[in-house]
Amino acid sequence: MLFSPIKIGSVSLTNRIVVSPMCQYSADDGSMNNWHLQHAMQMAMSGAGMFVFEATAVERRGRITHHCAGLYSNQNENAMKHVLDAARSVATNDLKFAIQLSHAGRKGSHHVPWRGGQALLNSEDAWTTVAPSALPFTQGSHLPEALDKDEMQKIIQNFIDATKRAIRLGFSAIELHGAHGYLIHEFISPVSNQRKDEYGGSLTNRMKFPLEIFTNVRKIIPSDVALGIRLTGTDWLENGLSIEDSKKVAQSFEKHGADYLCISSGGITAGLNIPVAPNYQVHLATAIKSVVSIPIRTVGLITTAEQANNIIVEERADIVALARAFLANPRWGWDASKALQHPIKVPQQYERAYSSPV
Repeated sequence: MLFSPIKIGSVSLTNRIVVSPMCQYSADDGSMNNWHLQHAMQMAMSGAGMFVFEATAVERRGRITHHCAGLYSNQNENAMKHVLDAARSVATNDLKFAIQLSHAGRKGSHHVPWRGGQALLNSEDAWTTVAPSALPFTQGSHLPEALDKDEMQKIIQNFIDATKRAIRLGFSAIELHGAHGYLIHEFISPVSNQRKDEYGGSLTNRMKFPLEIFTNVRKIIPSDVALGIRLTGTDWLENGLSIEDSKKVAQSFEKHGADYLCISSGGITAGLNIPVAPNYQVHLATAIKSVVSIPIRTVGLITTAEQANNIIVEERADIVALARAFLANPRWGWDASKALQHPIKVPQQYERAYSSPV
């Protein structure tokens, strides 16, 4: 079942495996480079049905770090085209390419993870972050500015502009990042959204700005491009989003034209008590799958072919996404196809390795 085809919107995938969007923290003012080139080319031969380019900021202040990918300038677009064209040139298995568009909100202006991930100092070219409310991500983070309506409209336009660039580049799917404590998630969660206007308070009000972003993007998506969104299943906090809340969120995005949903969790603040273990988020995807009719993708410590296949066979999700497993083994899809005895296409130059019993 893992290697059975599936459609998301009008886009056909040859199998249910997705290379999850993974920040590489290696760009130059949003522009991809040779690191992204080798990464994308490896993932293009991975055996997956879809490869999602990493979270890509729609404006400079929407980056997490100085080295996050962006799609807010012609230089960004040209650099990404170079990477995408190269990856396409070696892609196998009718791989589809997608991109995740994002705005970091109050989680912006931080160091890359391997430098500790702390908030940037002013001497390190820090920038003013924005959020639904003037509440920092965690102790030591920058105090964000609460967005006013004019700034919110500018952000909507930035999502539209980045989407137009992604369409020009020829991505088969565009995914908005509405999880992990970034701006869209910040508006949805009561932990970070404590506004007193029509964009705060009830879940319906907190959903208003995310839906404004989504519906404006939906309007310009061509019929042959899928539109999805990554959502949180739970904030893992008593005062945060619950799975019952997230079911309503998912239904709302389906109603407004989402072709698929990816269900993750956490990230709204630091220090969460998350029961991390294999399949620890799958039950969230299953719960949301029960209330919508569009394909549901799950993610989180899925590492073996049997594990991934069982999720599909048992109808707990429709698609599985893997991140670290592909970093550790860029040919994970090849090994999975052999483990499940379902041959796939691999580059002719490497066929002798794929068919070898060793």
